[in-house]
Amino acid sequence: MSFEGSTLVDWAAFAQARSELGAGFVRILGYFREDGVKSVAAIEQAMRGNNAAAMVIPAHTLKGESRQFGAEPLGMLAETIEEIARDCVERHDTCEEALEHVVRLRPLFFETLQLLEREANPLVARKPLGTGGFGRKLS
Repeated sequence: MSFEGSTLVDWAAFAQARSELGAGFVRILGYFREDGVKSVAAIEQAMRGNNAAAMVIPAHTLKGESRQFGAEPLGMLAETIEEIARDCVERHDTCEEALEHVVRLRPLFFETLQLLEREANPLVARKPLGTGGFGRKLS
């Protein structure tokens, strides 16, 4: 099953990453899961502690890794959090402005991750390309 209709992932960018990473793709997607879980938790902890400086690196990491797999909405949200955090550090201000974005981060991360992992799973049935093939109707 292909998730081409999803707006959470740019499937062309995902396919390009899959092609470029080759055999290491699934392993690197696993690293994205591990790093992402840690980054989301670190951002949330920094938000609870009102520590803008502690948000910058995990938001930056999540931004880059998300975009590597075509997860642009997640990358944009992480970038927004990173920019707010950097501005707060420069102004020596609290990071309350980031709260609404941080609240949206965890659900978006896991929804996006679910799509990426499902599409990367070699056991997921895919829609056949081209002709219907023997015994198959063209759709």
